[in-house]
This record gives sequence, C-alpha cells and structure tokens, in this order.
Amino acid sequence: MQKKSSATIYDVANRVGVSLATVSRVVNGNSNVRESTKRKVLDAIEELGYHPNAVARGLASKKTTTIGVVMPDVTDMYYSELARGIDDVANMYHYDVLLTNTDEDPVRETMAVNNLASKQVDGIIFMGNELDNEIINTIIGVDTPVVLAGSVDEAGKLPSVNINYIDAVKEATEAIIKNGHTRVALVTGPMTHAINRLHRLVGYKAALEEAGLEFDESLLFSAHQDYASGLQIAEKLFLAEASAAVTYDDEIALGIMNYMREHGKRIPEDFEIITANDTKFTIITRPQLTSIGQPKYDIGAVAMRMLTKLMNNEVIEETQVQLPHSLERRGTTINPNHVIQ
Repeated sequence: MQKKSSATIYDVANRVGVSLATVSRVVNGNSNVRESTKRKVLDAIEELGYHPNAVARGLASKKTTTIGVVMPDVTDMYYSELARGIDDVANMYHYDVLLTNTDEDPVRETMAVNNLASKQVDGIIFMGNELDNEIINTIIGVDTPVVLAGSVDEAGKLPSVNINYIDAVKEATEAIIKNGHTRVALVTGPMTHAINRLHRLVGYKAALEEAGLEFDESLLFSAHQDYASGLQIAEKLFLAEASAAVTYDDEIALGIMNYMREHGKRIPEDFEIITANDTKFTIITRPQLTSIGQPKYDIGAVAMRMLTKLMNNEVIEETQVQLPHSLERRGTTINPNHVIQ
C-alpha cells in the first residue's frame, strides 16, 4: 500500500485560496489576519492533517520553542525529579525539551551547552555538582539564556534555583549532635566543588562550633554518588570510630547503613545516618532514611519558569532563588522525644 504523503503549507494555501504568507501568519499566531480567513485556514489545516515544521517556524520567528536540559545522570532519582518539574512547566508554556546526559564529565558538559546553543534552542537549564571555569565561561559566552537548577555558581552570577545548603547541612548535623554524638562524620563530594567546599562543609563546621566540638578532618570523607562508594566509605567510618554521619546522597547512605548492620551496628541505636536528597530510596528501605527534604520538583519547575522570563526578556528581580528545605525524621535517627529501653 502506498504511503500517504504529508500535507504541506502549499496544500493548505491552495485549499483556502490564500497566499503562503497568510498561512504562515496563522500558523505563527500573527494577529494581522481577518478572523474569517483565519478560521478557513485552521479548518484546512485540520482537514488535511498539516503539521507545521518546527524548524521552519523557528527560522521565521527566531524561536524554536525548544529548551535544552543538561543532566549529569538521567538515571539519578534526584535529577530525574528536577527534570519532571522542568518538563511540566515547559509543556505549560508550549516548549519542547531536548535532554542531554553528560555523566558529570566537564568536557561533555561544555560540548552539551555549545551543541544545544548551536541548535538554536531558546534557553538551557543546567544541572550538575561542579561548575569549573570552562563551563562557566561557556555558559556566559553562548547567546542563549541559561538557568542553573540544583547547581551552585561560586560567584553567584548565573541565575539559579537551589535550597540553602549551608543551613540544611547545619540543621542535619545539629540534629545528630543533640542526640549525644560527638564523632559525627560528613560524607560529601570532592572539595574542589563549590557546593561542597563553600556550602555543605561550612554548614557542618557551623554546627560543630555552636556545639563546642572541634572540627576533625579525619571525619571528613569524599565519595562518588553510588552504593558501592557508600560501602567503601562505611569501612572508613567504622575504623574512624564515627558514631553518626551526614551524607549528601541516598545511595551512599544505603551503602553505609547496610555495611554497619552487617558488622553488628544497630541503626539508629549504635549508628545514626542523615542523607540529603530524599528520593524514593529513603522510604523503601528498612529502616527508612532520615533525610534533608528538598523540593526537587519545585526546583525544576521554578528554574523553568525563570527561564521563560529570561527568554521573553522580562525583568527578574531575584535571580538567586532559594526554596525552603525540611528535615524528614525517619528510622535512621533517634527521635529526640523517644527514650531507648
């Protein structure tokens, strides 16, 4: 059976008896068309099944109605939840989303931003733990609005949406110290990353200082964001005689918890853990993981809304947005009102 050919703009123009320019105006929402003519063109488009070419429309309007999203790991629950918020708001404003995965490789991140800009996307949302000078200069250099979601720009120059990581880690560390722990470890990413050095570590140290505890570098650990790293770090925590840990990733927290239990530690009676991303992992484990609660969907949604304003050249009063966090107390920490028998 011969495949039916797709209708073109020429077919629509011939059906109605108008110029190609008139059909183009209707397709692109130009109000300079009589209502009766517009109705005939829209009817013809529906009858013929004409689908306007998005690329051609972009060339005419200088907009592609497409935004690019740079993600470090599409399988990571934290980033996928951010992406869901981005996608929902993008659909609300009739934007398509072009997703790229970088595996947190700085070279691939730079290439992704440049490639998306070359495809003439209307805007870009960037997610990732590290922003080195090269990627920052790349973002600044492209002629495309860029918003950071869950990423920290050390200089605070790029539009971004986050939580207050200093306050969040401080609150988590304080909660553990109040339960009587004096050897509380911090498990985070590389200290070369601004989010770790200037935010998480600062919050951790502030909690120690207020409690009258000295910072012990032997209780500071860096780990990759995966379960295997959690197991490796747990062995070091065990040897360092840490009695509790605050970590930045849920899979790491799971690795720590399982290792401790396998080596005779009761959770939370002998070892307490607070994680930070509050993904589904925190509630499907036993015991459930206490976590810093992050409004992940909202971070993505607000970042996308900010991007729509930048793409429309609207004035934005606040480009460094911090959304509220919480502390979700579950089974890996002792409730301060609970007395262990």
